[in-house]
Amino acid sequence: MLNRIRKIEIFPKRYGYFPYVFLIYFIMPFYYISTEQGWKMYIGYVLMLIFFISYRQLYFLIEGHIFHKWIVGQLLIILILSVFYNLNFLFLGFFTAHFIAWFPEKRTFYYALGGLTFALLFPILLHLPFVLSSNLYILFVFIVIMLVSPFGIRSMNRKMELERKLEEANERIEVLVKKEERLRIARDLHDTLGHTLSLITLKAQLVGKLADKDAAKARDEALEIAKTSRIALRQVRELVSDMRTKTLSEELIEAEALLNAAGIKYELVEHTDVNKIPMVLQSILSMCVREAVTNIVKHSQAKKCLLEFVKDEGALFLTVRDDGTGMFEKHSKGNGLKGMRERLSLIDGKLHVKNDKGTVVQIYVPVVSGG
Repeated sequence: MLNRIRKIEIFPKRYGYFPYVFLIYFIMPFYYISTEQGWKMYIGYVLMLIFFISYRQLYFLIEGHIFHKWIVGQLLIILILSVFYNLNFLFLGFFTAHFIAWFPEKRTFYYALGGLTFALLFPILLHLPFVLSSNLYILFVFIVIMLVSPFGIRSMNRKMELERKLEEANERIEVLVKKEERLRIARDLHDTLGHTLSLITLKAQLVGKLADKDAAKARDEALEIAKTSRIALRQVRELVSDMRTKTLSEELIEAEALLNAAGIKYELVEHTDVNKIPMVLQSILSMCVREAVTNIVKHSQAKKCLLEFVKDEGALFLTVRDDGTGMFEKHSKGNGLKGMRERLSLIDGKLHVKNDKGTVVQIYVPVVSGG
């Protein structure tokens, strides 16, 4: 039970020593009260005690509803002490000016500032003959400072609040980036290593069947397995090295190697220089090519595969066509094509899959820069 007792805080820890430093300015007001006599002295002490309590409470109630009431209380105390005791109590306005700056709404801020202006000027106007005869013009200078200071403090608080929100936003972005990184790795594992290992498995099964029937063919297939496994090893190294950004040209070379390993004739038709495509688009298109090619290898039973790039009027068209059974289309709702659509959506691209003597994958991507 003792461990659950909350430690009483004089001021919130987040403000450090700043609230304690201001306590020094309570010395003179209490001194002025001590010069009074009788009930006036006791009432003065009570008012100063209430002001002190309000000073503490306002640090805990900033932006709260009760916050407004404590501000009004401070203004009334300043007004009473300045009118009936000593004009030097006007300097208590520095405390109130500090808290007025914390009002988030402009309307409330200006209302409170108007109240402070009245609490500071009314006692001076009431005792104007005394002020003029005593040459207390310095009071006007301090009043101007008190009325201007909330604007400076408000600006500083705004900056601090923006920095806090920026820090929170950066933390949220960091969490989202980590989440997206996990999703990216999952997609890349599916799009690269998963498909390559599936091909190795199919090849291994074929070798098992050919071992007794056609030893020469089985050896050829075994060599293809070794070649494909080297591709898989390279893909693993890339994943471990944080999935370096791959150019479209590099991906096309790997696509050709994968198709050749699967016994599928590869043809590339380029009506534009893919190396001039922006790297962001190249990265996304590379993943799309990889997904399309690996799906052809796994599902199409095709003999030929054609990749065609066409650039026209600020748009890039990529077509991947095979002469297989059209089984690719049945997988259009799987993780692979879903990942393609998600990636393309980032660059306002579109994906369409259809059957036309095989499977045709059509990708449209808007391109701003020339090339």
